[in-house]
Amino acid sequence: MGKLGTHESSAKIGDVEIRFETGKLAGQAGGAVVAYVGETTLLVTSTASSRPKEHLDFFPLTVDYEEKMYAAGKIPGGFFKREGRASENAILVCRLVDRPMRPTFDNGLRNEIQILITTLSADQVNPPDVLAINGASMATLLSGIPYDGPVAGVRMAMDRDGRWVPFPTFEFLDTQAVFDLVVAGRLNKESGEIDILMVEAEATANAVLHIDMGATAPTEEVVGEALQECRSYLKALCDLQLEVLDKAGQREASQYPLFPPYDQKVHDEVTNAVGDELQAVFSDSSIDKATRNERVAGLREKAIDAVFENAGDVQVSDEQLESQAKNAFRSVEKTTIRRRVVNDGVRIDGRGPEDIRELSAEVGVLPRAHGSGLFRRGETQVLNVLTLGMTREAQRIDTIDPTTEKRYIHHYNFPPFSTGETGFMRGPKRREIGHGALAERALIPVVPSVEDFPYTLRLVSEVLSSNGSTSMGSVCASTLALMDAGVPISAPVGGIAMGLIAEDGKYTTLTDILGAEDAFGDMDFKVAGTGDFITALQLDTKLSGIPSDVLAAALNQAKEARTEILRAITDCIAKPRAEMNPMAPRVLVEYIPGDKIGEVIGPKGKIIREITEETGAEVNIDDVEGRGVVHIYSNDAHKAQMALDRIRAIANPVVPQPGERYYGTVVKTADFGAFVSLTPGSDGLLHISKLPKTDGRRLNHADEAVSVGDKMWVEVVEVKDGRKFSLALVEGPDSGGGGEGSAHTAPATPAGGRTVDIAPPPPREDGTSRERTRERSDRRGDRGDRAPRSGAPESEGDGEGIRRRRRRR
Repeated sequence: MGKLGTHESSAKIGDVEIRFETGKLAGQAGGAVVAYVGETTLLVTSTASSRPKEHLDFFPLTVDYEEKMYAAGKIPGGFFKREGRASENAILVCRLVDRPMRPTFDNGLRNEIQILITTLSADQVNPPDVLAINGASMATLLSGIPYDGPVAGVRMAMDRDGRWVPFPTFEFLDTQAVFDLVVAGRLNKESGEIDILMVEAEATANAVLHIDMGATAPTEEVVGEALQECRSYLKALCDLQLEVLDKAGQREASQYPLFPPYDQKVHDEVTNAVGDELQAVFSDSSIDKATRNERVAGLREKAIDAVFENAGDVQVSDEQLESQAKNAFRSVEKTTIRRRVVNDGVRIDGRGPEDIRELSAEVGVLPRAHGSGLFRRGETQVLNVLTLGMTREAQRIDTIDPTTEKRYIHHYNFPPFSTGETGFMRGPKRREIGHGALAERALIPVVPSVEDFPYTLRLVSEVLSSNGSTSMGSVCASTLALMDAGVPISAPVGGIAMGLIAEDGKYTTLTDILGAEDAFGDMDFKVAGTGDFITALQLDTKLSGIPSDVLAAALNQAKEARTEILRAITDCIAKPRAEMNPMAPRVLVEYIPGDKIGEVIGPKGKIIREITEETGAEVNIDDVEGRGVVHIYSNDAHKAQMALDRIRAIANPVVPQPGERYYGTVVKTADFGAFVSLTPGSDGLLHISKLPKTDGRRLNHADEAVSVGDKMWVEVVEVKDGRKFSLALVEGPDSGGGGEGSAHTAPATPAGGRTVDIAPPPPREDGTSRERTRERSDRRGDRGDRAPRSGAPESEGDGEGIRRRRRRR
């Protein structure tokens, strides 16, 4: 092993400085570099195992991204207060680095290679993910591992005026950006140009708002120009890596043997044994995927038998010979599929390069889901189910990035039965997390803001059948579910996966690729968007690079396909439903003055608990910039409205005026009268002289006539000092009584309340007076469902809990 020098070098990319430092940390790693952007600092190492694993039939590359919470000055959550399994964000960064790096290694390598990225410092200003791509390439160059680099990555954000800003900050992305584009490319040593290896892009959450205000929309033409503009930045970053390598030196290369996938004699035997039959299978467009796979599996076994029978002199073990036979069969299979497309323009299912499979869309699939959509494209079928919840149910995110929560969540599930196989169900794999994130990003630009739609949204895509492009199928199914639920998205979004076959300098772009075309093709280019602009992109390739003009043509071809898909979606459901699904919860939002928050909550939460108990609605209050934001959540729209009315009455109280009538509730009794609640915070006094008398006797205490919880119609007679109300008993509007005052309804009566008959008793000489008195006594005695007053004994004779009234003298 040679000794590396110590060197530090930097380059200006736009207004941002990218800096590499090597030779200071991690001296025993194969290659190590510290990468800086602002105060965000990454330690990136690239190390290979000392011995190859000959039994493997794949290239063993692993990329790990370690988010250290100390980098952002945080202590990890959880009981152990230690970093645990990788977060979804960390997994997405791993995939972002892996995808451009993997094509630059020789597939014949069998030494395990691990690229480990550790965050040492996160300034929460500059995103670390794209810096990780550059650090991974730099560390691998220094390690001496066979590698066709350098590879560089750049993020560019388009502002409202259509200008592309390299390496934007988190704040710029959140507030000013319309489109977020990440591109990785490789320096072609022969031409000196940049070949694009990976693209990942999305319209921002505020893109529609910016576009409505006149910002440039991220159309196919605009994005195509950006793919050309980014090359100068990628070239500068590659040159920086070569400068560091030249000055610091490369570790002395170890022996890294390459293992060819098969011996040429094995390949010849496979071709002779099953070549013609494979051609016949892939020329039969009438069969489905399962039948085709069954026939191919039979031919694979036939090819293996032929190899053991006729190529036994190949000097390898039986296990290795079988592996070579399988690899050779896969090579023949790949050549057969690709040759027919390039030469004849016909794909294995009989379509032409630009044809889309049969489409179908359906909504309202599940009876109790808040929203559901079923989308089918050929043999690919995806069911998406939407659930709505309160804003407080948003996902909490504990990472080193400034984002702390997420209210739009998309999960993607790919069960083994979707491909006719069996397998373990042990949580989402990296691929499922990546596909879910892509579909999530595709819809975020059209999802209404929390101010316009105060819900948390969780969508789950269940892949029921897979034959290519399930992630884009998830995008289409998500659109259906959102519109079915009545979510007011700004526009429907559709998605399509594009493929590529490159042979002898000729590029054939395929629309709506099958699973086999993804496996044996050279590109998987997923494009999602509305009818007007792109919302998400993802490009992966097995080539060492793709020309910009080929990608630009693929974008335009994808737009034509997307238009057809959107037509199928809108034929099923033209726009979001006007009414939300009856199963969906109702969320009402009210804004109240900041100084009223305490009144609504009450001492120790008393008032808000009462509202929740009486209405059954959940109430959440936040203080946002000095203003109270109230969210009311209920599965019953009527109950939600009841809670809202209570809160409005507290926050914006109506002051009772003389002549107004209220159906009030007795809240307190005294020896001088009863206090009746008119509105929240406004109680009036009904003097004891105005209470109905029993048998004409003088009342000594108000509770001889009424009890707490009783309801009655009262009229405001006088208002003193703006807050003291004198009341009189009146007849209700249904009793035929007159009166010109307006009628109001006071808050709900506590359990056990009764309605008081306020009709004054007739003169005692009238024979009916005793009957009225008896009726009143019966009503007063029938209170078995009401708890006795504090200190009042219960009657023991009738067993019905009739209270004895103690006359005050």
